[in-house]
Amino acid sequence: MTHLAAPPPRVTVIGKPGCHLCEEAELVVARVCAELGEEYESLSIFDDPLLAGRYAEEIPVVLVDGRQFSFFRVDAERLRSRLSDNRT
Repeated sequence: MTHLAAPPPRVTVIGKPGCHLCEEAELVVARVCAELGEEYESLSIFDDPLLAGRYAEEIPVVLVDGRQFSFFRVDAERLRSRLSDNRT
């Protein structure tokens, strides 16, 4: 019997602990993803030197389908539209 791995979440929030903008961004992402039935993941720049090198000055950063969607603040309507337009 073959088990297929679940596809990765479409949305990734990159931030760090104790960052109030990161917490706000994750709340927006969580709400929009819950509305649309999408999964998301949170990553910390403290856990990955490559993420830290790339995004340390822009956090929080939100990726959609592996591409940078926004940084600092997340617009819920814009995220909802992007996720709705690109359903697979």
